[in-house]
Amino acid sequence: MLNIPGLMPLPGSTLPAPARPAEEATPDRAHILVVDDSITTRTLEKSILEAHGYRVTLCVDGREALERLSEGMEVGLIISDVEMPRMDGFALLQAVKADKRLEEIPVILVTSRASDEDRERGLRLGADAYIVKTRFDQNELLAGIRRLL
Repeated sequence: MLNIPGLMPLPGSTLPAPARPAEEATPDRAHILVVDDSITTRTLEKSILEAHGYRVTLCVDGREALERLSEGMEVGLIISDVEMPRMDGFALLQAVKADKRLEEIPVILVTSRASDEDRERGLRLGADAYIVKTRFDQNELLAGIRRLL
């Protein structure tokens, strides 16, 4: 016998989040470092990633990101813009790939720089993916993250 009133949420309470399909589940809530000087972009990427179960840390430029990583912060993946003050995404990528403790961390560059030269430079420096902001596709980003983690 079902207790129908007992199955209804109480006024002011919230329903639990729906269960996600197994293929979308994130292993151990993977930690992603988002590096971008644009607060709009950081906020958008954080919202997308957290909605899909990832833990997110934000940094405003490559230098801040490198400082956090040097202090021992562990992340499963880095998403970085290219054009930033103090240290750009290319320099951050180079520093990460040159550090034996960090070199295995996958890096996705998400940038407004759409030229073939910039894309080739990013991939040559070790980026695992290069996404142009004007062609940004949330599903493409999430698929890339799942592939790399």
